[in-house]
Amino acid sequence: MQEFIYYNPKGLDFPISEEILVTSDINDTKNKNFLISNTKEVDSELNADEIDFYIKNSKDSVSAKIENVLKLYEIAATKYDFAQDISYDEEVSKQLLLIANTKEEYESFTNAINPDDFELFSINEDIIKQISGHIGNLSVIVDDEGKDVTLNVSQIVWFDAKQIGLNQSGTFDPNLTSVEDVVKTLKENINSYSYKKFTTYDHTICQYHERREEICSKCEEVCPTVAITKDDETKTLGFSQIDCHGCGGCVSVCPSGAIDYAPSNKESLFEMSKFYEETHPLVIPEKMNMSSLEVSLKENILPFAVEGEKFLHEASFLTLLQISGSQVIFYSDFISKGSGDAIRIVNDIYQAKYGKNAILVAMNQDELKVALDEVSFIEGSEFNFNQDTLKKREIFSHRLQKIVGDEDLGEVKTGEHVHYGLVKVNEDKCTLCLVCVGACNVDALQADASDNTLRLNPSLCTSCGYCEVSCPEADCLTIEKDVIKLEPTWFKESILAKDDLFACVECGVEFATTKAVTKIANMMSPLFAHDPVKERSLYCCADCKPKIMMQNHFDQRNKGNA
Repeated sequence: MQEFIYYNPKGLDFPISEEILVTSDINDTKNKNFLISNTKEVDSELNADEIDFYIKNSKDSVSAKIENVLKLYEIAATKYDFAQDISYDEEVSKQLLLIANTKEEYESFTNAINPDDFELFSINEDIIKQISGHIGNLSVIVDDEGKDVTLNVSQIVWFDAKQIGLNQSGTFDPNLTSVEDVVKTLKENINSYSYKKFTTYDHTICQYHERREEICSKCEEVCPTVAITKDDETKTLGFSQIDCHGCGGCVSVCPSGAIDYAPSNKESLFEMSKFYEETHPLVIPEKMNMSSLEVSLKENILPFAVEGEKFLHEASFLTLLQISGSQVIFYSDFISKGSGDAIRIVNDIYQAKYGKNAILVAMNQDELKVALDEVSFIEGSEFNFNQDTLKKREIFSHRLQKIVGDEDLGEVKTGEHVHYGLVKVNEDKCTLCLVCVGACNVDALQADASDNTLRLNPSLCTSCGYCEVSCPEADCLTIEKDVIKLEPTWFKESILAKDDLFACVECGVEFATTKAVTKIANMMSPLFAHDPVKERSLYCCADCKPKIMMQNHFDQRNKGNA
């Protein structure tokens, strides 16, 4: 397989790397397999629109263009190598439901199709009660003169579609595009509808999965479809990849990193970011249509093409920022809740350290032109390390620690959708039962057996609150939420509580903390006040407790027989 191909019928006005097959004749691409191409006209595993975008708009020197064009191919190949977005197919029949509220809407659609194109049903939206399922297998419950009737169809056309029809895949609104575009899409979907896996999920670090109380379900809250659902009885999440739009909003709000973006996961982003050393990254989601974008890219600006527009979070932004050593431009006409919080947090951090924003957001072409002119390198901001095995919070913590260094830069407030916090413990009430440690699945809370301490690394805390609701002691553990303290102690383990181990009064073996033994003894002593043996058992280890109770039993029996 030839890995890289560049096709343009007009050719190129400068040479590019010999690693790339260059042709102006489309016939040269026939019956050949390619990994990365610059255009959808060539059959390849991945089409990289950013290549032509860069060539058309960059003001780099010829030598820089030669280097950067190859670099863009290598970036795309890296994305392909690390991608986990498996493709699937769903069978789709000709059964089609048309929801039209006027004669004009009905006729505009029916006139655009042939009678044998679809098995057409038509209803008015007023009788719709419920829509469920997904493309290829949709169930629409309608009110038929007081009776519920279920219509089973494969696709739906709905003029001015309501949210009830947009939650799942398979509904198309001609008012958003055109009747002609919708008809074309409907026909393409018949027989086989292809979709991708956009998310991966690690339930072991999920802060919703099988917890006694709901302390997090951000992913389900921000999902614009039914791609993520939750079962509040079992505390488990359900994922419907066929209903997923691939926006990635769930990824940016996931506090622990349990959900990741399959087309460009954190490992992929890290590896791609390495190509952006000493460049100004221009992040452009797929929906922003680079092929029609005409702007001037000053020297050292390199596009960073991503599929979704909502999956980038504070750790991924900071990775790209520190590897490039530059401000990052983010060009998108929509900023998600999670990405919005992340951008503000990172910008506040950079303002505190460097006196300038880290991320320049451009939501239209005019704003993009301003950002492209303004973007600059940030002296002293370069930093990199091998983050491959680290979780989301660990990556952010390590990178943020580099920024803070030995300084005290104040504090940064987090937000509505991205949370950090500081666990506080009333040491007088803490018995070191370590329930809170068991409740923490991001390793912010740790127990150190060497000195019998409960420790906290605040930089890893997601402020989920599960440790707080799990703590058996009243008024013992609290959380100061939504704050990041930009000081060295934030990244170091601090001792929240400490105690000495209590030695069994019989054998001398240390078996529990002194506070825990004392607490239980104080609770039970009144019940055992007239039985010194039972009272003594409160201060015994698990091995000695039954021994002294049995010995007392035998002593009493022998005494009675004497």
